[in-house]
Amino acid sequence: MLDYPFQDVPAAGETREIAEGVLWLRMPLPMALDHINLYLLQDEDGWWVIDTGIALGPTEELWEGVFRDVLGSRPVKAVLSTHHHPDHIGMAGWLCERWRAPFYMTEAEYLTGLAYSRTTREHYSWAMEENMRRAGYGDAQIASARENFEGFGSIVTPMPTAYRRLTEGGRLIIGGRRWQVMIGRGHSPEHACLYCAELNILLSGDQVIPRITSNVSVPGTEPEANPLRDWFHSLERFLEDLPADTLVLPAHNTPFRGLHERLRYLIEHHEDHLLALEEACEQQPRTAMDLLPVLFRRKLEGHNLDMALGECQAHLNFLCQRGQLLRGLDEEGRYTYHSVDSTLPLRRRERPHDAADDSPIQV
Repeated sequence: MLDYPFQDVPAAGETREIAEGVLWLRMPLPMALDHINLYLLQDEDGWWVIDTGIALGPTEELWEGVFRDVLGSRPVKAVLSTHHHPDHIGMAGWLCERWRAPFYMTEAEYLTGLAYSRTTREHYSWAMEENMRRAGYGDAQIASARENFEGFGSIVTPMPTAYRRLTEGGRLIIGGRRWQVMIGRGHSPEHACLYCAELNILLSGDQVIPRITSNVSVPGTEPEANPLRDWFHSLERFLEDLPADTLVLPAHNTPFRGLHERLRYLIEHHEDHLLALEEACEQQPRTAMDLLPVLFRRKLEGHNLDMALGECQAHLNFLCQRGQLLRGLDEEGRYTYHSVDSTLPLRRRERPHDAADDSPIQV
């Protein structure tokens, strides 16, 4: 069982002290996942902001309240985003301009964020259309995607035009403590987590979340990517390198202990999905769209459908590249998948279904 040591969750724009010099701050999100956890680290001459919230709704006003009521006379001295998703970088440009503060991020996340925040409808290409068709989308869905295609520039302030690169194993000295950079992959290209051995605290971003599973998807810009392989490697390395009793400060839900239990669950969760897909492809070739009910039990549409299909593709790419599925192309231009050896018995672990993990979400 996971242990949740903090029952008093802060309201939007309010903080909760986790440890000396470490504050938990919440900001609202305009979606089913209605919050993001941000963190403030106190240094001798100012504050570090870890993730920023999205540039929608009352976020800017709430930040002004934090400056007034929480930071005191100390300024924001640095802004750090764990990865490029809008709820993590949405206010980074504004914060850095507001305080003339440097921006910290990994290279792949910074460049990906720049690209996606500047994407417009004209960037919808034949390659993206082909990828959608091969996943199983119909003509009407493809036409709608083309008409509504855009990046996320409307929900982020312009990203900082310079940054300081975070790299694996790098260390930041904040408040006299060392915070080690640990890179995770799969949910995003080069996700930065921070671990402080003195406090035994991990700022995990979206790499480890206690009650929901982070979306692991094949991006349209890299249709042959294998993000699930990267995800497994990252989780296994965190298992090896971090203590079991680490206090995890995630970007969503609430802080918890039980890191090793959670990491093992996440690995098994995806392994079960792989086995289920392989079984489903034994009798006849199936498209990724056909296979969605194998992974997700509820009706999917809109953005949730896109994320679910991206996650299904991630599992299928993993199985194909590992040689467990064969991929073909049907007369409608869709990829179809079939088990390499349908005579081999597959035994899937039986364990209670966690409804919280049933919905793909972009976090």
